Amino acid sequence: MLADLTTLRVGGPAARLLTATTTDELVAHVTEAWDDDEWLVLGGGSNLLVADDGFDGTVVLVRTTGIEHRADDDGVTVRAAAGEPWDAFVATTVENGWTGLEALSGIPGTVGAAPVQNIGAYGVELSDVLTRIEFLDASTGERAWVPAAELALGYRTSTLKHGRRGAVLTVEFRLGTAPDAGVPVRYAQLAGSLGVELGTAVPSATVRSEVLRLRGSKGMVLDADDPDTWSAGSFFTNPIVSAAFAETLPADAPRWPAGDDVKLSAAWLIEHAGVHRGYAVPGSRAAISSKHTLALTNRGGATAAQVAELARFVQVTVLNRFGVSLVPEPVVVGDLLA
Repeated sequence: MLADLTTLRVGGPAARLLTATTTDELVAHVTEAWDDDEWLVLGGGSNLLVADDGFDGTVVLVRTTGIEHRADDDGVTVRAAAGEPWDAFVATTVENGWTGLEALSGIPGTVGAAPVQNIGAYGVELSDVLTRIEFLDASTGERAWVPAAELALGYRTSTLKHGRRGAVLTVEFRLGTAPDAGVPVRYAQLAGSLGVELGTAVPSATVRSEVLRLRGSKGMVLDADDPDTWSAGSFFTNPIVSAAFAETLPADAPRWPAGDDVKLSAAWLIEHAGVHRGYAVPGSRAAISSKHTLALTNRGGATAAQVAELARFVQVTVLNRFGVSLVPEPVVVGDLLA
């Protein structure tokens, strides 16, 4: 069952499951999967909502490992296999004194999935340090290195998420080598919890420790014994609207510049539309996290249909109250949110 391979713990069976433990094996399995009408490359399953009837195709489970690095006078270039667990990889970078990823600590999933979403947290995005990926392209069958500039990395998006099909094999980063000096803290909540001014450089190990504490307090660090962490993380992206539309919202609605537009807080919109932490549709085992409004959780025994029902309820409630359409962040497999 794919429920066993996703952090939401929902989803039916795959018609066929292939596991890749080496990069060459990953290439072979993905190439083989292309012969099927439907195929899916699966990493940590942390950003996935799979329908209860499962997936009628081949799933390639990425479990490749390996980290390489090359240091020079200006920093270090680090390459990691797609199947490396993301947080363990971040821990390795901090332990080795490489800076740039510490604010992304605690995010579930694998290294190969990180560029797909252009993962980000606490003022840092993967695009800040990503240099290129090794990619197996389904449209050409070619295996090649693709520069980050060609991935159209944006807020929780990339060409890998929208249209560019294939498999990420290896990810390359450019990191700093001054762990004690650290990097400037860019996020107000993190700066406040560290007791420093925004923009202050903090040692990377300190940042990692505090980020893990903050994420844990929101149920955003996986814990097998805590149903508040049985989620896909933030289920909705923060909406980006025109400046003119933002002016129609209540004055206390949080907002941040996003180019010529304005980014809103999805969590604030949900809460102020009347959907509070812990809310569940009557009779459902899916519920809003008791720690974080943006997380839709499985309280144990939930179905994918119940998660989807809760997501639709949140979307409709926010749309009716504020006129804002919330966009799901997870990849949805099946006709659940159509």
